[in-house]
Amino acid sequence: MLKRKTGTAVRALRTPNHVEQHTVGNLDRRSFLMASGLGAAALMAPITAAGRVQAAPSVAPALSPEIKHIKTICQFCSVGCSIWAEVQNGAWIGQEPVFESPINQGTHCCKGAAMREISQGERRLKYPMKKVDGEWTRISWDQAISEISQKLQTIRTDYGPDSAYWLGSAKFSNEQAYLFRKFAAYWGTNNVDHQARICHSTTVAGVSNIYGYGAMTNTFNDIRNSKSIIIIGGNPAEAHPVSMLHVLNAKEDGSKLIVVDPRFTRTAAHADEYVRIRPGSDIGFLMGLVREVLANGWEAKEYIEQRVWGIEEIRAEAENWTPEEVERVSGIPADQTRKVAQMLAENRPGTLVWCMGLTQSSVGSSKTRAASILQLVLGNIGIPGGGANIFRGHDNVQGATDLGVACDTLPGYYGLSTNAWKHWSRVWGTDYSWMKDRFGSKDLMEKEGMALSRYMDAITENPEAIEQPNPVKAMIFWGHAANSITRGPDQLRALEEVELLCVIDPYPTQVAVMTQKKDDVYLLPAATTAEIDGSVTNSSRSLQWRTKVFEPLFEAKSDYEITYLFANALGFADEMFKNIEVNDNNPSAESILREINKGTWTIGYTGQSPERLKLHMENQDKFDSVTLLGKEEPVKGEYYCLPWPAWGSPDQKHPGTPLLYDTSKSVAEGGLPFRARWGVEREGSNLLAEDSYTVGSEIKDGYPEGTLGMIEALGWTDDLTAKEKLVILAIGVGRFDLKLLDLPESEARTALLALERETINVAGQAVEIDGQTKDGVSLTSKFPGYPQQALIAIEAYLADDSGDTTSDGGNDLAGDIRKVNWKTDLSGGIQRVMISHGLAPYGNGKARMVVWNFPDPVPLHREPLYTPRRDLLPQYATYSDRRKWRLPVLYESIQQVDHATEFPTILTSGRLVEFEGGGDETRSNRWLAEFQQHMFVEVNPVDASSIGVADKEDCWVVTPEGRIRVAVMVTNRIPVGTVFLPFHFAGFWMGEDISGRYPDGAIPYVVGEATNTVQTYGYDIVTQMQETKATLCRLERA
Repeated sequence: MLKRKTGTAVRALRTPNHVEQHTVGNLDRRSFLMASGLGAAALMAPITAAGRVQAAPSVAPALSPEIKHIKTICQFCSVGCSIWAEVQNGAWIGQEPVFESPINQGTHCCKGAAMREISQGERRLKYPMKKVDGEWTRISWDQAISEISQKLQTIRTDYGPDSAYWLGSAKFSNEQAYLFRKFAAYWGTNNVDHQARICHSTTVAGVSNIYGYGAMTNTFNDIRNSKSIIIIGGNPAEAHPVSMLHVLNAKEDGSKLIVVDPRFTRTAAHADEYVRIRPGSDIGFLMGLVREVLANGWEAKEYIEQRVWGIEEIRAEAENWTPEEVERVSGIPADQTRKVAQMLAENRPGTLVWCMGLTQSSVGSSKTRAASILQLVLGNIGIPGGGANIFRGHDNVQGATDLGVACDTLPGYYGLSTNAWKHWSRVWGTDYSWMKDRFGSKDLMEKEGMALSRYMDAITENPEAIEQPNPVKAMIFWGHAANSITRGPDQLRALEEVELLCVIDPYPTQVAVMTQKKDDVYLLPAATTAEIDGSVTNSSRSLQWRTKVFEPLFEAKSDYEITYLFANALGFADEMFKNIEVNDNNPSAESILREINKGTWTIGYTGQSPERLKLHMENQDKFDSVTLLGKEEPVKGEYYCLPWPAWGSPDQKHPGTPLLYDTSKSVAEGGLPFRARWGVEREGSNLLAEDSYTVGSEIKDGYPEGTLGMIEALGWTDDLTAKEKLVILAIGVGRFDLKLLDLPESEARTALLALERETINVAGQAVEIDGQTKDGVSLTSKFPGYPQQALIAIEAYLADDSGDTTSDGGNDLAGDIRKVNWKTDLSGGIQRVMISHGLAPYGNGKARMVVWNFPDPVPLHREPLYTPRRDLLPQYATYSDRRKWRLPVLYESIQQVDHATEFPTILTSGRLVEFEGGGDETRSNRWLAEFQQHMFVEVNPVDASSIGVADKEDCWVVTPEGRIRVAVMVTNRIPVGTVFLPFHFAGFWMGEDISGRYPDGAIPYVVGEATNTVQTYGYDIVTQMQETKATLCRLERA
């Protein structure tokens, strides 16, 4: 039984619009009333096999006449709510939502309201620890860093740098995410990853390969402009509660809300139309909607003709998905498919929202493409109220993805090619040859690492089957929990085998307790997000500055400092940090962001300086609550927190891009076409936009991405400054030095003349059109009706064959210089000149519906690996087994085994409003623990009756991986034949209470079984996303 104690809390009123403020004097009426209210809750509950709640003390802050207010950003979901932290004598004593924030507008969810307790919770990890003969022992930071570094160096010597795996976090700031990926590069491996791999990697891959960028196209606020909202595979009322502020506002204004989900969720309770779908069958339904739109002539015909490529191949596949076939595969009544299609067609603009219900699948990258295609068919991309609005998970999972905490790319999605490494070596001021020597080989330097979803296979797989010298021998879990990852028994076996296991986190995670390894296990206390400065990027792509609230408690250290200490102990700190300001072993967040600004030209992280972001945070009240446009100085004309891309350098003051692919504005004012990412033609078919361009474009048609050669051909070279020319020339000939960026213009002119005499003159003149494409066909016949300037740009692009980056000093110096492009020009000159002529740096192409470089160029429904529908396999089978990213990956060999006989029930999973991620922080929060005290399984009354279990009794959920014991919630929100397990729980292992393995004082208030202990094998074909939304189980009475 829970009992509540009375406590006191005092809060002072604040003056709006200041990041840091003080309040002095007597209590006002509001503070007096708050001081008289109810305070902390004591938690007391009996132990059950399904979970446990422990008692928490009530602590009231002491009264002080002076309170400082510091504005910071909530650490939980990706909405990015602002918080006023109330600090007295260096202690965080209270908090309020920020009413002037254009995002949360004075609202909080339960997690946001409890953030203070996360930072000062008594169950935090307080000092470094290691296991000595199975017992947790306190050690010093010096000892921890020394011992771990020595073990890492031994592993590097014995097995190679790829035998250490660096598992990062979506809880990192942008600056730490960037630093972490840079650290892995200097260590010499691409075995680095973070939570995005298992939540939205399929979104990034799917959306970027259709539109050009792998991110949410519009904003949370812009949903208010939508006339229809379809949410599929998402439950924002629980996972992103404050986002519902905007959804419900639109609904109040007449927008039609459609929710597609196997469960009748809290979000579904608000729907005008609730669609119950069989887990794993989303592609069939989405393609069925496409078919209905096309069959009735509801498609955006002119939009598709001008801005979209591949519609006929989509039409051919969609023809297979009649409403009756949709019903056969997904269980959705045929008439409901027709009804939903008509609702979307009649209520435009419409937005489509998805979350992990769509992404966590072996065909997740096809599901996200199918959703993106539906929006193109309806003409809903690039317009207010439209969009593919992807609600990300953690507070900075977007930023951590953008900054390259991934096994398959460097920061900014540059990839891992030779020229990508040369680009970042230039940004870092590090010799490329030195960097290459840090790796086991050049091949390994350019080969994707192993995905975090497969880390257990990286350890336990037959060494001969792994495409690197040796398996992984050291695992560093830095802000990432094991209970977020599937296949618990395989994880347990892997963690027993590693030679070094290190957890760096504010709270001990399940990693620390699931393994019974007796030695070589370390726990290092990281600071919470409130204890560091830095920027975070929300789902709307806005970069908000999070101000440090107070100094790290106990012996915790910031992620920045821990990174520096390891780099120093491992011998590369001087090289890695030579251009970053470091004070008392703490790298400066502002200095790191400025280095990010120097290199991330691909996605426009170049314009968001620390000063600009802080100015926006100080003036939140001056932004429009729907468009996010600044209405008053000093932020007039800029969009809130400069959603990327914010092109050019900070001094150019690009306003940011609130809506991707919106041609109704100039590029300089935040407009964009679709990205010309895939060349200018495909097998004779034009990939560039036709009769579509942004306002103010001097090329009144499609055009390729920008290179120096293209600027030369258009006669715009003289628009470049001497310093810009010098930097471009130096990059092209392999003579770049970071000092060039600081040269005064007068000195740049002198240096340019000297370098030109050694190499080649970059000045160019406009050219005449007489070119041909590679197949010998003239440009004018391939691109009929295109204006002269567009043909000049296309010819220059084809002549350069620019690819991704420069070749850096080959035999053709002139060609190398002309290949310097909008992504690799560190001067920003190419971007600046293109924008000044109204062009998008990345070109003006068509969105492509057909992704020819994917295993399924057109999205195809394929049954989950563990499917109950064996009757569908002749038509909708999975892929053949293959290799992916250094490891073998299984598909057909799993699906061909009939598991449905022994495990007849569909198992799906999802989030709860009370907890976040692996749950260790939030389950250690006394306020949130009160709300949700037990791990549970949702079971339909019919299924509960069939096994003889009643509400609140325990049952076993059994899968081919193992079994877990949980409490039963009997409810009609889940259909017959399907059960639901929430994420977030840990501390039990297949019926055994293992919470006693936590260090003393660190046991979470709530413990329970983890759903991922029994979630089964299955990975997306493109990104290795785990499949957690559609597997099989059976229920047994406990």
